[in-house]
Amino acid sequence: MGYLMSLLVHKQRKFLSAQTEAQIERWAVRFMAISTAAMGVINLLSAVMPALADRLILLSKILPMEVRYGSRLASALAGFALLVLAFGLGRRKRAAWMLTGIALVVSILTHLLKGLDVEEAAVAGGLLLLLILLRNSFHAHSDPPSWRQGLWVLAGSFLFTLAYGTIGFYLLDRHFHVDFSLPAALRQTIMMFAAFDNSGLEPLTGYGRYFAFSIYGIALATFLYALRMLLRPVLVREPATAAERQRAAAIVQNYGRTALARAALFEDKSYFFTSGGSVVAYAARGRGAMALGDPIGPKEDAAAAIVAFRDFCRRNDWTPAFLEILPDSLDAYHQAGFQTFCIGHEAIVALESYTLQGSENKNVRNAVNKMIRSGYRFQVHLPPVPDHLLHALRWISDAWLTAQHGSEMRFSLGWFDEDYLRNGPVAVVYGPDDQPVAFANLVSEYQKNEITIDLMRRYPKAASGVMELLFASMLQWAKEQGYATFSLGLSGLAGVGERPTDPQTEKVLKAIGESLNRFYHFKGLHEFKEKFHPRWEPRYLAYLGVADLPQVMITLVRVHSGDDFWWRYLAGR
Repeated sequence: MGYLMSLLVHKQRKFLSAQTEAQIERWAVRFMAISTAAMGVINLLSAVMPALADRLILLSKILPMEVRYGSRLASALAGFALLVLAFGLGRRKRAAWMLTGIALVVSILTHLLKGLDVEEAAVAGGLLLLLILLRNSFHAHSDPPSWRQGLWVLAGSFLFTLAYGTIGFYLLDRHFHVDFSLPAALRQTIMMFAAFDNSGLEPLTGYGRYFAFSIYGIALATFLYALRMLLRPVLVREPATAAERQRAAAIVQNYGRTALARAALFEDKSYFFTSGGSVVAYAARGRGAMALGDPIGPKEDAAAAIVAFRDFCRRNDWTPAFLEILPDSLDAYHQAGFQTFCIGHEAIVALESYTLQGSENKNVRNAVNKMIRSGYRFQVHLPPVPDHLLHALRWISDAWLTAQHGSEMRFSLGWFDEDYLRNGPVAVVYGPDDQPVAFANLVSEYQKNEITIDLMRRYPKAASGVMELLFASMLQWAKEQGYATFSLGLSGLAGVGERPTDPQTEKVLKAIGESLNRFYHFKGLHEFKEKFHPRWEPRYLAYLGVADLPQVMITLVRVHSGDDFWWRYLAGR
């Protein structure tokens, strides 16, 4: 017993030590980012402040005036760059680390050249030393195509500005004191664009002043655009390859055990594979990456897979999150530095005890019996589902979406795709005229003896009670097929933020959900599922910190509803 206790204490100390080191590193990175921004402000202020007279006299004996003036402008531009790069450092961007080092070197030189400002140069030198010492903390990648595009923009802008300035000075020399030849116009443009020196240029007219400043404007605009490209997070431009999908399908087949397992194989997913044999299905949008459920794979690899995906996202400059994770995996997320909160409850019906008998089922039983007496019937079509039926179901789906003023959702839900529906069981309710009026597709959970539903659609003018007939009949069919449980899916925000003891995050989420209810109909779906007396199991969202929540929420909306959701929301559709 003593040995076990000592071992536990050792592991706990090791875990705390790792957490402490990570916390120190985070604060060091934040300090570096804040200090870099402060250095940018120092550069900008120093560029407009006059130099000390005695130092300026000494410097004027060594350097020409053009170099001193050019150094002031270069110092200001380096300061502006440091302000922008500070945000990249806060995101641990490797590109920002490299560019900050260059900007600090420029700052050191320009502070010395413009007025022997040794103090400012020393501060920049200290920051440069700290930046070098922290080099291993800046490991987030930038998007390679964007990086190349940024470099091409810099090169192209330089050539364009040379042509713009040369032709402009040559044709507009009447607006200046100088009669420009082509070589002189080229030389003047190079000095202004590359050396930040106007070489005593004196415009005669307002248009001449405008043209001279427009060269700096072009330089600044192209510099900012190139910097944005260089600091851009990695973008997922293409879906997973066929080989990756086959590999993911094999893992899901062997280890899938939740209602999300089939959704992990939808075409909107990318895949992260671990050395331990797990796969994380995710979608990346901008700076966010949303993983669907827990990692799928061997149970002993779950904790390592969470950490590996977290580090993978950091390298790509993504903010990671895991959606709809199970309660039994919360400890692994907490140990990996994630925070969690409940986002809703999944409705699970125990089929062994399922029945329509009894007073508590009276309303559903009456609705089902009424539909049957009116000539409605239920049927499950096993794969392959015939094309003529799929065409009829698409008509129902389109009518339903039109009535809901919505569009197909994705990520954790399927969308109407004939190949997807053709290859699985589809439950259909037929009307008295023997035409389909409602349907749902049924999805297995692989290694768990449970079945679930994905798409649920009905014709908007179908008689009241058609969905009760559909669900009651699906549950009975699944019970006869030998399934142990039936998942009715997640009731988003159900039971979230309602108790006084619930976290503040859940209360805020509940308030947001109230405004989104017209799109997702959370309350109505929950009340309908409650008719079948399921047990409610909580599902959680894992995120790294409160500061990440805005980005996580934006990513969550984008992966589910698309990038045009905000326009539809503002339009009230």
